[in-house]
Amino acid sequence: MNVIVRKSKIPDSLPDFFIWHGKVEKFLKTLEKTFPNEKIFDLVISSPPYNIGKEYETVITQEEYIEWQKHVIKRFLPFVKNTGAICWQVGSHVENNVLTPLDSLFIPVFQENNLKLRNRIIWHFGHGLHETKRLSGRYEVLLWYTKTNKYIFNLDDIRIPQKYPGKRAYKGPKKGEYSGNYRGKNPTDVLVIPNVNSNHSEKTIHPCQFPIGLVEFCIEAFTNPGATIFDPFMGVGSAGAASALFNRKFIGCELKKDYIDIAIKRINLANTNDLKYRPWKKPLYDPKQSQLSKKPSSFK
Repeated sequence: MNVIVRKSKIPDSLPDFFIWHGKVEKFLKTLEKTFPNEKIFDLVISSPPYNIGKEYETVITQEEYIEWQKHVIKRFLPFVKNTGAICWQVGSHVENNVLTPLDSLFIPVFQENNLKLRNRIIWHFGHGLHETKRLSGRYEVLLWYTKTNKYIFNLDDIRIPQKYPGKRAYKGPKKGEYSGNYRGKNPTDVLVIPNVNSNHSEKTIHPCQFPIGLVEFCIEAFTNPGATIFDPFMGVGSAGAASALFNRKFIGCELKKDYIDIAIKRINLANTNDLKYRPWKKPLYDPKQSQLSKKPSSFK
């Protein structure tokens, strides 16, 4: 399955995998001319730049940053289906050791557009920078919004094992019966998924790579097979690879050509089931099993 890449024109018929090489603003402007008044996206999922000076962004004022993001969000919303969802994954902006949680800035933007917040999902990961003047951060936030009250939520597809599957009701009309759902339980709003560090099987050249498992969770929970996924800040194509793995279509935007080349390779590997990735349900490694977890007798 070919991945089509364009800079200036969108095909009259959208391919299953399409990448726009350029600014998302220009893509959306072109989309408005090519497909006016059409609902295309079942899920918009992205981790936008955090305005912290990474290689793929230029630092601007906080006010300019939010206005830019507000503009992008407002432009893609008309293309989101009424049953669709937006998953916006953000961390924090830190300047002079003062932290600003970016979700606190984005929530008013989504409220202005009459979107409905279903969950503020905590993405917890085990590794990161070790701070010296504040506590070390080990989570970011995924905001899950819907356009309407009629939205897709595939609970059975994301159920996890019951903690006590043999537990039975001890009183009432169901006394003696198993009290849990045999399919599993509803995950909480805290997802424990390792971030993509140097030892991660998905690691590429991108400094802040989105784990496929996090996209996988959203795709399974909030879309059906055949849905179209859109990532306005695609990076190295984690959302595209997840789309290919789970029988969804994908549209992404990216400025950097080397990121696009990597994204195409990852999507192609995913299409042939040859891509290495870490599923979101995979159990975490228990560090207590490592010899490194034992305190040396000479340690002071």
